[in-house]
Amino acid sequence: MRKILFVASEAVPFIKTGGLADVAGSLPKYFDKEQYDIRVMIPKYMCIRQEWKDQMKYVTHFYMNLAWRSQYVGILEMEYEGVKFYFIDNEYYFAGPKPYGNIYEDIEKFAFFSKAAISALPSLDFRPDIIHCHDWQTGLVPVFLNDSFQDNPFFQGIKTVMTIHNLKFQGIWDMKTVKDITGLNASYFTPDKLEAYGDANYLKGGIVYADAVTTVSDTYAEEIKMPYYGEHLDGLMRARANSLRGIVNGIDYNEYNPETDKYLVHNYNAVNFRKEKVKNKTALQQELGLDVDPKKMMIGIVSRLTDQKGFDLIAYVMDELCQDEVQFVVLGTGEERYENMFRHFAWKYQGKVSANIFYSEAMSHKVYGSCDAFLMPSQFEPCGLSQLMSLRYGTVPIVRETGGLKDTVEPYNEYENRGTGFSFTNYNAHEMMHTVRYAEHIYYDKKREWNKIIDRGMAMDFSWNNSAKKYEELYNWLAG
Repeated sequence: MRKILFVASEAVPFIKTGGLADVAGSLPKYFDKEQYDIRVMIPKYMCIRQEWKDQMKYVTHFYMNLAWRSQYVGILEMEYEGVKFYFIDNEYYFAGPKPYGNIYEDIEKFAFFSKAAISALPSLDFRPDIIHCHDWQTGLVPVFLNDSFQDNPFFQGIKTVMTIHNLKFQGIWDMKTVKDITGLNASYFTPDKLEAYGDANYLKGGIVYADAVTTVSDTYAEEIKMPYYGEHLDGLMRARANSLRGIVNGIDYNEYNPETDKYLVHNYNAVNFRKEKVKNKTALQQELGLDVDPKKMMIGIVSRLTDQKGFDLIAYVMDELCQDEVQFVVLGTGEERYENMFRHFAWKYQGKVSANIFYSEAMSHKVYGSCDAFLMPSQFEPCGLSQLMSLRYGTVPIVRETGGLKDTVEPYNEYENRGTGFSFTNYNAHEMMHTVRYAEHIYYDKKREWNKIIDRGMAMDFSWNNSAKKYEELYNWLAG
């Protein structure tokens, strides 16, 4: 029986700000229980909903040295869907309305969390063979493990995996402060270890000291070895190339299932979508005040409205696209200029554009379950989950070929009758517009071909089962 501990800063259903929470919370339950004992450890944030806190059981507490301070570490636990979750408690660090705040506070908070996660193990009656760390917030786990814990036989031989969900976020702060917070000695703050461009870098420490490094798609694993995507760490990624692999994320096929989705007006499946799915479209058109027309092509966008997601491309040609026979349904929040851009087009093209500048789980399911196509022209996309949800719901993705989008959406090829979506290569607004218009042409003029694209998309399997098998291979290789 291999024992694995996931250490992460968030996990569904307890706390979520992004895709990382889905991986940490959903993936563990898909492993073969006979062979793998997978548990998860996250902070016990004050902002976790009371209904979860009420189910947590106190395990123990102790005091831990973090450099010159002595800090309280409480441990609570609960089981959820067959997986044991541990919560590290410290009200000084984990108070507040959100899991993350000012970076200077987060730097100390996650140094504390990383050290507490390791320190808690002997009192848990659980000694993992592998600690699987996620993103910069846990980057110090492999570093601390290499440092002060090696004198204790309990910790010798524990291996570590570092998963990069988005290389853009690295946990960077000035060296003097980080030395003071962590208590690590000066030898750790050199260019081959935690130092990067004069500062201390948590994620870099994790990448240097982990036994294996993964990221959330094959293409992204290749891209981050190059300066354009490498966020100043491309040299390190090349140096660690032999221990770096990409494993694409999955989605929860029970939660995202058009046949049982409680948010949809009409449920449908891969067999009857031709007749049933359109009923969701007309219902959504009515709800959002768009022109009600079952034949009109509806394009959905569910996203953070940021540069990373390609909204500068959309801004550049949106006026032109609105001249076409299409409707746009946008859901999300983000940079003010993009929020206002969509509000403007919703005002200018009433009946054609709906701008929903908020986030709602129910509305996101309605968009996936109602639209004909889904637009996702990301500048970079480590994995991306929206295109996987689109495929699952028979909503044809239109994406840029980067990261996980390239790995999961096969571009339509009209000569070979292949493909599950449409894609373009260069980060260029007119190339994107050309691809959207090509999709419109297939939708309106070759309806049978369009439906076959949906057939192939809905037949794909991007459930967590696939990801879990790849991680099992990695753990077996690592544990030897």
